[in-house]
Amino acid sequence: MKVRLGFVANSLSLWDASPAKTITYKRYTELPKEERMDRLQEVTRLNLEHTKRILYLCAAHEIELYRLSSSLVPLATHPEVEWDFHTPFKKEWRELGDLIKKFGIRASFHPNQFTLFTSPRQHVTDNAVKDMVYHYRMLEYMGIEDHSVINIHIGGSYGDKEETLGRFHENLKVLPTHVKEIMTLENDDKTYTVEETLAVCQKENIPMVLDIHHHEANLSERPLEDYLEAIFATWEKRDLVPKIHISSPKSEKAFRSHADLVDAGFVEGFFKTLKTFDQDVDFMIEAKHKDLAMLKLIEDLSTIRGVKRISGGALEW
Repeated sequence: MKVRLGFVANSLSLWDASPAKTITYKRYTELPKEERMDRLQEVTRLNLEHTKRILYLCAAHEIELYRLSSSLVPLATHPEVEWDFHTPFKKEWRELGDLIKKFGIRASFHPNQFTLFTSPRQHVTDNAVKDMVYHYRMLEYMGIEDHSVINIHIGGSYGDKEETLGRFHENLKVLPTHVKEIMTLENDDKTYTVEETLAVCQKENIPMVLDIHHHEANLSERPLEDYLEAIFATWEKRDLVPKIHISSPKSEKAFRSHADLVDAGFVEGFFKTLKTFDQDVDFMIEAKHKDLAMLKLIEDLSTIRGVKRISGGALEW
């Protein structure tokens, strides 16, 4: 069993490397009209440059898993702005894609919690489609859409899960087919359990991203190991290694919140369960300390008997 580890968006190992610098719409409107586009391009160029720095850091540490920031392009989907963020940066987008391919990095996106297909309000669904297309376009500009994923949650229950799930399946029909082909769904910490999310994934033929922290906060009817084989099977259509989100609670009181680091004790039992399936997986670390937390966890897990660290960002058992 091989396990690769990765991290989300920003690197705390690098100085001032946020790939999510932004400009608010209010600030945008306060600028003189002739300066607005220059400012949007300035911030975007900086985010793309910082992403390049992070990719080089991944290569240096042999990290093959990285989640790109959804905020690379400020105001990209704002209805009053919606600007061409490709033409001025064709070279930069392609360079990022070339580096991702060269370094063998599995890249992904995770739009925010407002990108959902369960709302009874049409404009929410329309905005979800717009946001998913925005993320797809960025992957397309990098030339990595065929091997990447865009991960979202199912959304709220709106007081009636059965009715809401029916609406989810109906609303999802408006998502362009090529975008749906690379989307994934993740179980959440309050509403949709592993069991419920898996059922939706199976019905829509969508790969499922398992989040073990969310599962512990929102348990299913049966033990997690009862669902693992079926979860792994959802990835067969993409011929990709299953992806699993890893984090641990900030505290017993703030159980749903992510801690700065990952408590190896919190994930060790699950890690050992995985061994019985002998299934290669990718761990996306969702701790507050980003790459620092990822590098600490891989050190901790490599101390387990039989586990061997085979690179800066991968283990073998």
